[in-house]
Order: sequence, then structure tokens, then C-alpha cells
Amino acid sequence: MSSIQRSASSGSDSDPRYAAVDERKRKRMLSNRESARRSRVRKQKQLEDLTNEVSRLQMGNSQLVQSINAKEQAYVAFESANNVLRAQTMELTDRLRSLNSVLQIIEEVSGFAVDIPEIPDPLLNPWQLQCPIQPIMASADTFLR
Repeated sequence: MSSIQRSASSGSDSDPRYAAVDERKRKRMLSNRESARRSRVRKQKQLEDLTNEVSRLQMGNSQLVQSINAKEQAYVAFESANNVLRAQTMELTDRLRSLNSVLQIIEEVSGFAVDIPEIPDPLLNPWQLQCPIQPIMASADTFLR
């Protein structure tokens, strides 16, 4: 029975060279396991960091989309109000022309000199106001919406 035990434990127990090689293998295996564990931990941390960055960027993106939508709605509202003002300007210009024609008829019939105002074309110089008007102050909220 002792011969069976000797053959099973062949050289590693009896030869110190084999024991040193086995010890180095064991240390290398432990080192490799530890390195693999650190690598897994590092990859897990990178994955968590990237996941957090994705959620942060998605939140920022949704905030930008909401901001763009709000600005588009404000633009549509301003454009609508601007169209109403343009229509009112055209209507008032037509009324002024009608009143000027009535004044011309009165001037011709009565012979009195009547001051007939000139009708400016708002399309030629839209930036020039026809009469002094108080400046319109816009609030900061108007542009931030």
C-alpha cells in the first residue's frame, strides 16, 4: 500500500523543485483570480458610470426638448399676435384712407382748407413709427419661455 501512496504523490512532495513550482503556480492562480476580480469590479464601475451618464444626458435632452417646445409655442403665439396686429394695421389704414377721401370731398365742396394727413406705407419703413409712442418694455420672461 505504501508503494501506491508513493506513486500517487510522485515528485511534488519529495522534490523541492516541484514544490516551488507548485507554490508559484498557486500564487500565480491567486494573483490571476485577484486581477480578474479587480477587472470585473472596474468594468462594473465603468458600466455604472456610463449608465449614470446616459440617464443624465437623457434628462438633459428631455429638458432641451421641453425648452424647444416652449419656445416654439411662444413663437407661434407671437406670430399669431403679430398677424392680428398686421390685419388691424391694414384695417385702420383702409379706414384712414376712407376718412381722407371724405375730408377731400368736404374740402372740395366747402372750399375750406382741411389738413389731410398723409398715409404712410408701413411696408416700406416698418421700423419707423408714425407718431411718438411710449416704448414697449419687454420682460425677461418673454424671451425665456
